[in-house]
Amino acid sequence: MMAKKWLSVTLMMIVMSVGVLAGCGNEKANNSSGSTNGNSEAEASLLDEIKSRGKLVVGVKYDTKLFGLKNPANNEVEGFDVDIAKALAKSILGDETKLELKEVTSKTRIPMLDNNEIDLIVATMTITEERKEQVDFSEVYFKAGQSLLVKKGSAIKSIEDISKGTKVLAVKGSTSVDNIIEKAPDATVLEFDNYQDAFAALKAGQGDVLTTDNAILYGMMAQDAGYEVVGEPFTDEPYGIAIKKGETALVDAVNKELAAMNSSGEYKKIYENWIGEAPSE
Repeated sequence: MMAKKWLSVTLMMIVMSVGVLAGCGNEKANNSSGSTNGNSEAEASLLDEIKSRGKLVVGVKYDTKLFGLKNPANNEVEGFDVDIAKALAKSILGDETKLELKEVTSKTRIPMLDNNEIDLIVATMTITEERKEQVDFSEVYFKAGQSLLVKKGSAIKSIEDISKGTKVLAVKGSTSVDNIIEKAPDATVLEFDNYQDAFAALKAGQGDVLTTDNAILYGMMAQDAGYEVVGEPFTDEPYGIAIKKGETALVDAVNKELAAMNSSGEYKKIYENWIGEAPSE
């Protein structure tokens, strides 16, 4: 009789223990589920983060006249891309002064975006299929084409004049390097960190021709009338604003503002101010 009693008590304790363990398991599952939902809700988009901090951080060139060039007279960075960045800050944050500009080069801009040092790249960046694997792009905001800059009086008048022995200057990390190698495979290509270094090298006689997008070359012409852009553009270089992969809300916000600028005429005004002519349709 006593043995049966102890057996009943033991069985009851086992059943109660199983119930307690099951309850704990359910509680953990519920807590885990709640935690996941909480993290999902707490995970803000980059657009939300920008609005929360009250500042848009944009990577621009500091060495590219007409698009992004630091003015030594006032220490301000000025140009077409800078004005586009200001318009985006005004659209997203309601104030164009809520903007921080950081210097980028063709080589550093994507790593800086990946490292969260900047929110956007507005820096004469051509949209390519290869780059689309690394970043998301806005709609095209500027249409350019690669061309050639030479000293006035040069025998080089077009891409067809570049042959074996011709020294072509270009910038590291730009599509211009790949394009010129494809179009003139026998030429010697010398790469520099930025456009001002490349232009200085051309003026110093270290090369015969400098190649990049015609819009950038026009800025160099404006710096020194002894140089000219020759020949027709031999590529299409559509510029896009680069955004970190997966930040669809920010991409949408940028595209919305670009469309609004086109509709209001603000884009045309910025374009004419820096490029000196109306944008092509």
